[in-house]
Amino acid sequence: MGATPSRCLFLLFLFTYKLSPDVAAEIQESSDGSRAPQEPVRLTDVPAAMEFIAAAEVAVIGFFQDLEMPAVSVFHGVVQKFNDVSFGISTDSEVLAHYNITENTISLFRLVDNEQLDLGTEDIESIDDTKLSRFIEINSLHFVTEYNPVTVIGLFNSMVQIHLLLMMNKASPEYEESMHRYQKAAKLFQGKILFILVDSGVKENGKVISFFKLKKSELPALAIYRTLDEEWDTLTTAEVSIELVQNFCDGFLKGKRLVSVRLQGRQVELSSSLCLCYSY
Repeated sequence: MGATPSRCLFLLFLFTYKLSPDVAAEIQESSDGSRAPQEPVRLTDVPAAMEFIAAAEVAVIGFFQDLEMPAVSVFHGVVQKFNDVSFGISTDSEVLAHYNITENTISLFRLVDNEQLDLGTEDIESIDDTKLSRFIEINSLHFVTEYNPVTVIGLFNSMVQIHLLLMMNKASPEYEESMHRYQKAAKLFQGKILFILVDSGVKENGKVISFFKLKKSELPALAIYRTLDEEWDTLTTAEVSIELVQNFCDGFLKGKRLVSVRLQGRQVELSSSLCLCYSY
């Protein structure tokens, strides 16, 4: 069976896209933190693999029939780059069969939308450190994912079509407590809504904020939208609470709107507009 057009476009992006210097620096900085060297966990049976995946918001597993192939050394090489991703490796035939693996494959599992994304033999024959790192960075969606030029691709590739954005400055005194509550609220809508953080302190994110007709003086604020029909709503708030977020999301899911907007005619689609907000 041939690859679908969306998969072809995604792989084209994956293997040609280059990170902006600022984003690349952030990734490098996150990987340079002081911590013990991380090694992939050997998964020798199905229960161990299931427990490993269930315990991590994002898990990447190398399912290899041949540990001598070049992709294995590449896999080991990227492990140190991602502090918030769990890495495993398995050669067990029962484990491979359980996850429908019939060839050498690198798979990314994430709890937020219960997705399993695979890079099969055809994809990993020419894999290198940069390509595998892009695949992981793009698709590492967490219960709360920070919005940037890389994660936006994974967000719009998810099957979950409703996104909630919290727009606030990460440097604000209220940030840590707000994020703690936002994280808790996100788990209530697992598989239904993707929770996203937009740091208003990042200059380029101003385009995203203004798209929702908001000003920095009105933040913090929540914006929720559905990619299928481009419906969206916003709510400004002085305090981010679990109850407030839950009520706002429940209201949107039930069709209630504080601000109801449907893009019409030849206007650019919301998803395209948000992706294009990052032109740097």
